[in-house]
Amino acid sequence: MILQTDTAQLKAMVDAAEAAWPAEACGLIIGRGKGQLVRVTRVVPAPNLLAASGDRFELDPAVRIQVERELREAGGKDRIIGHYHSHPDGSSEPSATDRASAHEPDLAWVIIGVVDGQAIHTQAHRMDSKRNAFRPVPMRISKKSACATPELSA
Repeated sequence: MILQTDTAQLKAMVDAAEAAWPAEACGLIIGRGKGQLVRVTRVVPAPNLLAASGDRFELDPAVRIQVERELREAGGKDRIIGHYHSHPDGSSEPSATDRASAHEPDLAWVIIGVVDGQAIHTQAHRMDSKRNAFRPVPMRISKKSACATPELSA
């Protein structure tokens, strides 16, 4: 899998991570595509129900249910392709807690490492359920331009 996103979507994830520090931020990543290239079409921030813990996250299930309903009603090709969260200790590597919480191996995990309120590194991962370990996922960042020719739908 290659996760293609644009600078505005990446900035939205990073901004949420910095704003939530010293707690973890979280949200959903919506996109389309199968196989090698998966394109992000939208990022949806969500409340972290475990924000008070400082180093854990639980995405509010009401947000996921609402997004899934919207996607079904729209009838398009978009779907939940992953989620993002931050690590307030600066690491963008999955933690043991992340491994234990990875119940949907097809989803991408984008982790933003934050130190003193400043994002220092962002990395995408995907669970390899056979090895019970995360693997890095390449991210392709594109500029979004009003003058650019729109891409055809996948």
